[in-house]
Amino acid sequence: MPELPEVEVSRLGISPHITDQVVTKVIVRNGRLRWLVPDEVQLLVGQTVKAVTRRAKYLFIETQAGSGILHLGMSGKLRVVDKDVELVKHDHIDIEFSNGKVLRYNDARRFGSFLWQQPNTTHKLLMKLGPEPLTDEFDANVLFDQSRGKNTVVKNFIMDNHIVVGVGNIYANESLFKAGIDPRKPAGKITKKKYAELTVHIKQTLEQAIKQGGTTLKDFTQSDGSPGYFAQELLVYARTGKECLTCQTIIESVKIGQRNSFYCPSCQG
Repeated sequence: MPELPEVEVSRLGISPHITDQVVTKVIVRNGRLRWLVPDEVQLLVGQTVKAVTRRAKYLFIETQAGSGILHLGMSGKLRVVDKDVELVKHDHIDIEFSNGKVLRYNDARRFGSFLWQQPNTTHKLLMKLGPEPLTDEFDANVLFDQSRGKNTVVKNFIMDNHIVVGVGNIYANESLFKAGIDPRKPAGKITKKKYAELTVHIKQTLEQAIKQGGTTLKDFTQSDGSPGYFAQELLVYARTGKECLTCQTIIESVKIGQRNSFYCPSCQG
């Protein structure tokens, strides 16, 4: 599943091609995504794109009439192509622009979405989201204050979008390793000092992934078709049975919240 860095890389990739362009057509070939694509997305036609923004893993195509909201789901991909580029399987949505370019949404599993947000409103899916991890709103106080009295394991805690958005499985594993925190430890048992370290590592890990183009996942490519490269530098994720790059202890894995979790028993003991 594309995580926050992959979504941000997509935003950076498509923005130069569609910002300040007029939407000339919206083609929905298959509207049965995670939620049925609403007819209101046609309100984009005739509008000039003011900006492409992101909240959590949602992308917003902002216009005066409102915003089209795109979510990539499990396998969604966005490409900017010329209008005459041949369709391929699972190309469900085209947004055509006055410069002859098309923003094309492909989604094999159809767990993504294309929704509509009226001006000066917040879509109901976004109302209870936590702070963005790369802003000053997210700091050690957020994690420490909201974790008090919680027995939830810390890995699930930092992956809760009500606490902080966008810390997906890969980046949670990596950040906890760098902070020396056992992913199975109850969130309420972690000190403020440790949360301060974890906050720094979450920010740095996400920023590094964005800079390097997103993590290479089989279902993700950038808008220009090239893969990300962050996976080459993963320290614990998917390294079960291999030596820790820091202390040479064998990396172990455990299921936490139905997800594979990876940790070093020595560094995160």
